Amino acid sequence: MPHSVTTFLMFEGTAEAAMNLYVSLFNGSVIGQIERFGPGEQGAEGTVKRADFTLAGHTLRCFDSPVKHAFTFTPAISLFVDCTDEAELRHAFRQLSAGGAVLMPLNNYGFSSQFGWLNDRFGVSWQLNLP
Repeated sequence: MPHSVTTFLMFEGTAEAAMNLYVSLFNGSVIGQIERFGPGEQGAEGTVKRADFTLAGHTLRCFDSPVKHAFTFTPAISLFVDCTDEAELRHAFRQLSAGGAVLMPLNNYGFSSQFGWLNDRFGVSWQLNLP
């Protein structure tokens, strides 16, 4: 049995900005530890070597990859958030979609009272729901 399962997000130089945005949007969210690349290490000095954060009780880990890859995030994997109320949903949708791409605008699609799907400016896909 695994000790734990954690969502892992790989960025290329924007991990800290993404993490700061995410924890600012949802109650009960906090940045745990941040370890940075130092002088002479593989990654750019000061970028995120490893960071742990929690979004409304869900643990995530992120880092800034020192290696450039031919891939990024895809909407096939997304963070699904059941929002507390409509104000939280609209605020999070507005902030996360700024500079990103709306895949499904906020609307009642029949399976919830309000739902929206987007890719944020960092490429991470979010499904925001008001049950």
